[in-house]
Amino acid sequence: QVQLVESGGGLVQAGGSLRLSCAASRSTFSFNVIGWYRQPPGKQRELVAAISRGGSTNYADSVKGRFTISRDNAKNTVFLQMNSLKPEDTAVYYCNFRAVVTGENYWGQGTQVTVSS
Repeated sequence: QVQLVESGGGLVQAGGSLRLSCAASRSTFSFNVIGWYRQPPGKQRELVAAISRGGSTNYADSVKGRFTISRDNAKNTVFLQMNSLKPEDTAVYYCNFRAVVTGENYWGQGTQVTVSS
């Protein structure tokens, strides 16, 4: 079992920045894919960004050029740097760790990001 603890959410004005962190209770190296998802009010959860064990990344079109995902395996932590935030980025953000071989799939508790116009 792995516990994921998220931090870094909050209230920010449009155009501002936030950095989300997700710390795992054990090594993240065994997880093939780590991602950040978000769930806006009244909408379904959607993938924002993902990073593979090898460091390959992919992003939702809506955040390309503004968000950056990174991982620090030594600190068992993944980050989401969010710049040029827009009101439509308002959502609860969740980190997700998946291991293909073992089938492990863990979610963080979620952190609220609110962007005011």
